[in-house]
Amino acid sequence: MTHTFLLEPSSWIIKGTWLDKNQTSYPFQGATIITWDQANWFSIKTKIVFPKSDRDGISYEYKGFLPAKKTQYTYVLKRSDFEKIEGEGWLSTDSIIQRYWVLGDNRRLNGFETFFRLDEDTYHLTSGMMAGNHLYNTLEGILERHG
Repeated sequence: MTHTFLLEPSSWIIKGTWLDKNQTSYPFQGATIITWDQANWFSIKTKIVFPKSDRDGISYEYKGFLPAKKTQYTYVLKRSDFEKIEGEGWLSTDSIIQRYWVLGDNRRLNGFETFFRLDEDTYHLTSGMMAGNHLYNTLEGILERHG
């Protein structure tokens, strides 16, 4: 079985929990759309909302380049709460692992995302952001293909 998330144009529904350091966790839900615009270029757009909270939703816009027949890629990311982020990703047998760093932030914010394939239509996402060497927040959820 090969990866269906990221590697195929598709849409996904995500549900999970967001946890900030020393705070209560917040359930969230959202959607992700993946497109391939040009040869080897992909876009991922995600929007999550926190329906049981007054917390603002977060939008993510990735633009990346995956060379043909390679397992490593680079991307840029704009989030509604951070303007400039760069990252890299690796495709492994069962997971897609991404690492990123926030540009121009004096807290040295950086993070990771791991998309673990449960089956071709379901992935488990674990994400964390760090400030220097300390965990800042985490996100955990399930992505289900929706078309």
